[in-house]
Amino acid sequence: MSAQPSPAETVSTPVDGVEVLGALSPSRAADFLSCALLYRFRTIDKLPEPPSLDAVRGTVVHKVLEDLFDLPAPERTVGRAAQMLRPAWEQLVAAEPELAAMFGADAPEGAEVAAWLTSCRAVLERYFTLEDPTRLEPAERELYVETLLESRLLLRGFVDRIDVAPDGAIRVVDYKTGRAPTERFEAKALFQMKFYALVIWRTRGVVPAVLQLVYLGSGEVLRYLPDEADLRATERKVEAIWRAIRLAEETGDWQPSPSRLCDWCAHRALCPAYGGTPPPLPDPPGSGRPEPQPEPQPLPFPELQPEPRPEPEPRPEPEPRPEAGPRR
Repeated sequence: MSAQPSPAETVSTPVDGVEVLGALSPSRAADFLSCALLYRFRTIDKLPEPPSLDAVRGTVVHKVLEDLFDLPAPERTVGRAAQMLRPAWEQLVAAEPELAAMFGADAPEGAEVAAWLTSCRAVLERYFTLEDPTRLEPAERELYVETLLESRLLLRGFVDRIDVAPDGAIRVVDYKTGRAPTERFEAKALFQMKFYALVIWRTRGVVPAVLQLVYLGSGEVLRYLPDEADLRATERKVEAIWRAIRLAEETGDWQPSPSRLCDWCAHRALCPAYGGTPPPLPDPPGSGRPEPQPEPQPLPFPELQPEPRPEPEPRPEPEPRPEAGPRR
């Protein structure tokens, strides 16, 4: 799968190096926290990664849950959501045809695809045991948010859902198709939600009342009630992450962090921790190395061709000076 720009890059305020010095999303920040080299591979080298069935399942289920709320409330049923799965999958393949290769020659109508869509349905059905969509009217779905900090670092990302109560209280909701983390890893999971809460606080002036992670893999809901102190601490953490990223960029020191997550890393073969060699770092903009210049192309009409410059005439050789006679 070719490396694609993140959706946030296509809609965000551009990073111009003057007003906006850099940009960070919760996923890229999490990459750096888990492994600096992974951040480099994804953000700087922009190496392609093959699609995975689990990741694409998440994309399809998210799309169904987003579109479900376009229906009138009484029609938001398990059966109707299940009917929306295959169209969501077909729409995704139309946009990214390489995804069909996950099933080989079996795509797009074979038994493997049918079994995979059944697994998507099982995840989707679990959602209805956690929430009743007929009683919800989200204020926003798949909302892009961004804010520029005083340091000129742009924070950006997409929020799955925002609910607003009659009293103005905000609930930020994110769907996860995997299993809920153990208590040991809850803080890591909540970092993404606090990141979004920080952006919303900075843009709307309101601290979200509830951060809610809906884990469809295990049928659990994780809720957190943030306050201003939480969000100020999150801002300090994000700034510290960005300073560490800038230091790695300046020094070229992108250290790997071996862990169990390496078993699922698409770039393990390039990792020094496993005997690999990363590709050379691309030259940063303004590095001083001259850009290759394209060969000049002839203009399309003869009358627009520049006239050849005449060869300069050779300069005449200066005449020799007469030798000076003896002094008297």
